[in-house]
Amino acid sequence: MKTFFIMAFLAVTQLSCAKKELEVKHVSTETPTENLKNIKVVNVEDPVCKMPTADFLKFTSDYKGKKYGFCSLACKTKFEKNPEKYLR
Repeated sequence: MKTFFIMAFLAVTQLSCAKKELEVKHVSTETPTENLKNIKVVNVEDPVCKMPTADFLKFTSDYKGKKYGFCSLACKTKFEKNPEKYLR
């Protein structure tokens, strides 16, 4: 009987702790007034956080003659401090 309760507890625990796909959202206080969807960038995902930039492109930065897109000011700022770290 004790084994039954332990098994039931484990089953309920496993179901309640099922992995869910997490969604990362960046919040910025300095967001441009319009999305930059028409700007061509060389990357399809933010080099810092790896979020797709196609739908969330708000910020860009030029580095070595190429324009990179970012989902947030925070990611752009991190990239500009050390671009080589994120372009490996």
